Amino acid sequence: MMRNRGRPVAALVLSLALVWPILTPPAAQAAPPPPPLAATPPMGFNNWNAFGCDVNETLIKETADVLVSSGLKDAGYQYVNIDDCWSLRERGPDGRLVPDPAKFPSGIEGVADYVHSKGLKLGIYGDAGTKTCAGYPGSLGHEELDAQTWADWGVDYLKYDNCNNQSDGSQEDYVRRYTAMRQALDRTGRTIVYSICEWGTSQPWTWAKGIGHLWRTTGDISDNWASLRSIIRQNAPLAPYAGPGHWNDPDMLEIGNGGMTATEYRTHMSMWAMMAAPLIIGTDLRTASAETMAILGNRELIAIDQDRLGVQGAVVSDENGLMVLDKPLAGGDRAIALYNSTDTLATVGVATGETGLRRAGAYRLTDVWTGATTQVRSTISAGVPAHGTVVYRVRPLRDPATVAPAVAVGAGLGTVVPGPTSDTTPPTTGPASADGATPATAASEPAGDDTPATAGPEPAGGGALTTTVTNRGVGAIRDLSVAAEVPAGWTAAPATPARRARLATDATLETTWQIGVPADTPAGRYPIDVTASYRWGPRQRAATTSSQIIAVVVTAPEDGRRHLSTISPVTSANATGPVEADQSNGGPLENDGNLITIAGQVHTRGLGTTTGSELRYYLGGRCSRLVTDVGIDDEAAGGPATFTVYADDTAAAASGPVAAGEAPKTLTADLTGAAWLRLVAESAATGTHADWATPVLTCGGVPDDSPVLPESRTLFSFETGTEGFTIANPGDGGTVAQSPLFHTEGANGLKVSTPVAGNWFGRPLSTPLDLSGATMLRFDLKAGDVGTVGEIAVQVGEGFSWCQGGLWTWTNPHSSKTVTERFDQLSCPAGVTLDRSDVRAVWVFLNTGGEVLIDNVRAE
Repeated sequence: MMRNRGRPVAALVLSLALVWPILTPPAAQAAPPPPPLAATPPMGFNNWNAFGCDVNETLIKETADVLVSSGLKDAGYQYVNIDDCWSLRERGPDGRLVPDPAKFPSGIEGVADYVHSKGLKLGIYGDAGTKTCAGYPGSLGHEELDAQTWADWGVDYLKYDNCNNQSDGSQEDYVRRYTAMRQALDRTGRTIVYSICEWGTSQPWTWAKGIGHLWRTTGDISDNWASLRSIIRQNAPLAPYAGPGHWNDPDMLEIGNGGMTATEYRTHMSMWAMMAAPLIIGTDLRTASAETMAILGNRELIAIDQDRLGVQGAVVSDENGLMVLDKPLAGGDRAIALYNSTDTLATVGVATGETGLRRAGAYRLTDVWTGATTQVRSTISAGVPAHGTVVYRVRPLRDPATVAPAVAVGAGLGTVVPGPTSDTTPPTTGPASADGATPATAASEPAGDDTPATAGPEPAGGGALTTTVTNRGVGAIRDLSVAAEVPAGWTAAPATPARRARLATDATLETTWQIGVPADTPAGRYPIDVTASYRWGPRQRAATTSSQIIAVVVTAPEDGRRHLSTISPVTSANATGPVEADQSNGGPLENDGNLITIAGQVHTRGLGTTTGSELRYYLGGRCSRLVTDVGIDDEAAGGPATFTVYADDTAAAASGPVAAGEAPKTLTADLTGAAWLRLVAESAATGTHADWATPVLTCGGVPDDSPVLPESRTLFSFETGTEGFTIANPGDGGTVAQSPLFHTEGANGLKVSTPVAGNWFGRPLSTPLDLSGATMLRFDLKAGDVGTVGEIAVQVGEGFSWCQGGLWTWTNPHSSKTVTERFDQLSCPAGVTLDRSDVRAVWVFLNTGGEVLIDNVRAE
């Protein structure tokens, strides 16, 4: 112990007294506030995307088990959420919601206890309307009782939907309905995450902070690329509205459900993480593949999504289908995503100065999917596959000499047409070497250029490939050589140099290749691998970088008369949004149009474009005629517009100016001998909604009275009345009557008055239908003032077994569309086979408590 050497005790006491207030915090100083609930985007599971209404206690418990055993719980997934259809159809005598005892014999409370015992949390589903989307009791007017019921059961998360909402459509009503449940949840005293699911209808990002912890920004996701791309485009610009405790929700994950490629599922996970979106798994984890589990369990990507700063990645650039997102991370790193929504390989890049990265002489990039580490000087770029996303974790780098440079390998390839190669050139397979060891194919006009080929009915085979190799690292790379690996039987030869002794920082080697394709090559998608080999750094280490481009081989249509909307164009350019098949253009998003309608005439087949559009189809000299109606769609004023059909470069038919409201004009184009078909719609101001209605292409010299493919068989057209349509559940209400107000076949359709909770409309058949050759059922509808859900079911066999798909296709108020259900999407009771030759009844489901017009129930 140190002694006090001569210092007075009083002085020591005084000095302690002086420092005491510094050593002891004042009693009045407030403790830091706790983090908000849902401080990071919620992670977990929901059954709807994979199971729909087929939810039960066993599924939920087994999913909880898998979350733990697979390591997904440790990765951050904690909520196990039950969606719609968990309750009985009626409330109990005390007014409370009642779990279906067949599905949940332990009740929701028993399931919650099991889930909690696993260290996980339980979610439930409710609806801010009188009925849920599947027709079960909603919580509108029952908020206090339902919130307390869920709290008593031990629920930790509420997804609150928007069906049958009785709304006047105003934002004020949406705020009122969702605030009522927020206040009811608060009064329970239980901590419950509140997920507002009103589909982005009232722009909840502008009002729901402080009410919900997350809010849907879009309509329902589907397990296909068009849906994913559309949702990314809608949600990405909303970064300013997200943060800890309040998140933009672009809907649940479809990863693993089979409708997309692995590349598209990685984009799904990547963009959700970059957008700080909730990660709610929507696949059957009990049977998920190793690839699916690896995508869902990517710890580096989850860390980006769950970063404690809670910032949604901002859109830095968005042009021609290529998007760059920049997301700041705790600790100073940034996540940079390079997203390619186009249908071919593309080089996506951004200058570091355009991001939030602080200035440095070099930057270290870690690819969160591969783990590869590279360095760049001032530009982050990569060859990104079609529908793919590259995500880097980026930080400044002091010594770039020890890290491999980032080398971006890109490629572009026009249309590939099979055909004869040069007689003087022997066929060669495998990679083309940098010195041109693989001989070149015959020179030809490369199909897929902006100018269509005009050489005649049999253009030379192959196409033109352009490769680019760009050094983005600090310091030159040396001994660069490029190789193109083509499918067996194909040829590839560089027409320009494919080798460079030295490539400086930000310099590019561009090489043009001639690709030869055998004449008997089937239409399809074929990979071409482009590899750059080089040396880098003071020690001249060897390295390679590769990208893959998909060659799309097109062939002429088969013999027959076909709806042109069933044939994919080789190229498609449109001024506003995508060209839509069998619907009008609608707007900037996929599948946002109505049934094509020109001067009141409704068409179920066609192409919805805007003026400033061009579509190109390869005919190969095998087709003879195109017949189509053209006009301005009723959904939007505009025009006049001019429609022109080109056979190669010759105008084969032209409409002259067509005004809005004018009856459709019929064009007949002679395509004899043409290699290419082009459809062009033009006007003084681009963007007018221009329709190609019911275009039919004739190929192979078939007679003009041949049936148009795919063949359609009308089951009910309502020309003679209601055709016996009735109600499946009389107690639920609804009426039917013949009506001329909407028809897509004949002069009449069916007007259906729907109950709020919905009903099935159709009829049992006196004679069974044989639909053996059909693959789908369809019907057309036009919604009234409140919109509607549409679905199709059948009954089969002597027992009239009910087979239903569980798809709920929504149509907005005053909008129209075709509702489709494939037979392979229909589920029958256990032990029942869906015998298409023995269909005993056909039913369509409609709801929301308004009038709906339908027509042309058919099999195709």
